[in-house]
Amino acid sequence: MHIPLMSIAPTDFPPDQGIDSFLAEVKGAMINALLDTPLGELVDNFGNILGTGKMLRSRLAYRIGPATRTPREELIDACAAVEMVHAASLLHDDVIDGGMMRRGLPTFWIERGVSGAILLGDMLLFKALDITCSVHEDCRWTRKLVRMTGQVCQAESEQELLLRGRRPTWEQSVRIARYKTGALFAFSAYAAAGTDPGLQLALEEAGYLVGTCYQLADDILDTTGSEKESGKTLGTDETRDKITAASAAALCDVDPVERIQSYCATAEKRLLEWPEVTAAWRGYMEKDLAPTLESNLDRFSRLQAAAG
Repeated sequence: MHIPLMSIAPTDFPPDQGIDSFLAEVKGAMINALLDTPLGELVDNFGNILGTGKMLRSRLAYRIGPATRTPREELIDACAAVEMVHAASLLHDDVIDGGMMRRGLPTFWIERGVSGAILLGDMLLFKALDITCSVHEDCRWTRKLVRMTGQVCQAESEQELLLRGRRPTWEQSVRIARYKTGALFAFSAYAAAGTDPGLQLALEEAGYLVGTCYQLADDILDTTGSEKESGKTLGTDETRDKITAASAAALCDVDPVERIQSYCATAEKRLLEWPEVTAAWRGYMEKDLAPTLESNLDRFSRLQAAAG
């Protein structure tokens, strides 16, 4: 079953040119950031942590950057920083949730212990901020990344310490998703926005929206997906009684697929004032994000149809 998240055909986009090379440079920047730390000698053991996931946040910056004339070197630094923050959050999440598998391999805390996972996550956070400090003299990226990483922490804390075990609302699940995951997508979009203040705001909000969609779809994957196909431990949200889109949608009679489609459409509308950026955004959605969203939501839709 195909879940249409975009109305534009793939043929409307030019072929990819160099995304694999770009992502390799981002991964290299992440590794280089650790080489001058005491953990540098262990960097070969971090292959399942640094730059081995979908790298959707980096893909977003890659697609948008050329349309805004953002220098490639700046994009690589921004992506390295945001992917390191994301990696740190996964290290900590796996400890909190007791996740046993990540990207098809044992999670880091299983291999190196809880303390090792926490300490590596802390190091990645510190080095991510260090990278952004070197880009702009006014440290505007650093301030933005600090604020947005803080939103990730606040959402995770609220989900774990205040809302766990409570009856969820759809609005709560969306708010958690917006800050838990949307914030880092928003940073990537902001970093690729160039110097136009209006475009910076528009791309930042568009990033929040599609990052929210990604997390909502991931919530649903946790309850309906296959661990073999996803490569990670599933079912921990329900086991730990966490508020997620899956539990909220069931209780609040909300169609999450319809809502996700709506949020994606709203994100694009934010950018229509800038046609070249809109075209780049559509390329990102069609080539990078929509396939992942559709994959996560397809099983849910089939289960709903069978139940109905």
